[in-house]
Amino acid sequence: MTDTSTSLPPILPTEGRHVLHLYYRVEQEAWQYLDASEKRKRRDGLARLVREIQGIPDTQLLPFSAVSPKADLGFMLVTPDLQVADRCAKLLGEGLGAGMLTPTFSWLSMTERSEYTMTEPEYTDTLREEGIGPTHPEFAGKMAEFHARMEKYMRYRIEPELPSAAEWPVLCFYPMSKRRNPGQNWYALSFEDRKLLMAGHARIGRTYSGRILQLITGSTGLDDMEWGVSLFAKTTSEIKAIVYEMRFDEVSSQYAEFGEFFIGIRMDIPDLCNRLNL
Repeated sequence: MTDTSTSLPPILPTEGRHVLHLYYRVEQEAWQYLDASEKRKRRDGLARLVREIQGIPDTQLLPFSAVSPKADLGFMLVTPDLQVADRCAKLLGEGLGAGMLTPTFSWLSMTERSEYTMTEPEYTDTLREEGIGPTHPEFAGKMAEFHARMEKYMRYRIEPELPSAAEWPVLCFYPMSKRRNPGQNWYALSFEDRKLLMAGHARIGRTYSGRILQLITGSTGLDDMEWGVSLFAKTTSEIKAIVYEMRFDEVSSQYAEFGEFFIGIRMDIPDLCNRLNL
C-alpha cells in the first residue's frame, strides 16, 4: 500500500478546493527494458495508487488518455488540502516507477465563486420588468426557484462533484486570462460594465446545458494565467462548438487571452495502460 497521507499540518483555503491538472509523457524506451512481471507489477501499482487517492476524503481523481503528442496521459485532482495535492501529485509522477513518467504540463488552480453572479435584488428587478412584483402570485415561487438554482450553482462552483466518465468521456482543459492592453484592459472597465458583459457571455454558455459541463477555477497568483477552464463533454463536436461560438462574444473577442488546449479521453487505469501499450 502506498502512503498517500502526510504528517504535516493541512493547508486549507478559506473556501473551496485545490485543483491540479497533471500531464505526463511515458518514457517508452525505458519501459521496454522491464520484463513482463515487472511491467505488470508497475501497472498494478499505478491502479492501486489511483484507487487509494480516490479514497481520500473530499478528494477526486480523474485519469485520462491525452490526445495528441502534447502528452500521453494525465490526471485531474480535486482536494481541499494543499499538502494532499502536493503529496498525491508527486506519487502520481512516480506511479509507474522512477523515470517512467516525464511531466509535460501542469496547472494549479482553486474552485471559486464568480463575482458576477446575479444577486437577489437583481433578480427581483428582472421579475419586475416581466410584470412580476413582490405582490404577484408567482413572485414567491419564482424567488424559491431562484434560491434553489443559485444554491446548486454555488455548491458546484465551490465543492464540485465531477461527472462520471461513462456519461462525460471527453475532457478539455485550457488556461486563460483577461487582457490588459491599452484600449482592451478588462480591469479598467467598471464592475457594472464587466458584469453586464459577463451576463451576455453566460447566456451563450447556458445554451449548451446538457451538452457541456463547465468548471472554471481561479489561478491568479497560483499559476501563469488567471483561470483554468475544464469542459466535460460527450463528443469533441460540442467542445469545438462552444469554444468557437464564445470567441465571437465581446468578453472573448476583445478581452480574452488563451493558453494551450488539451483534450483527454477519460478511462480507468487498465484501459489507459492498454491504450499506452504498457
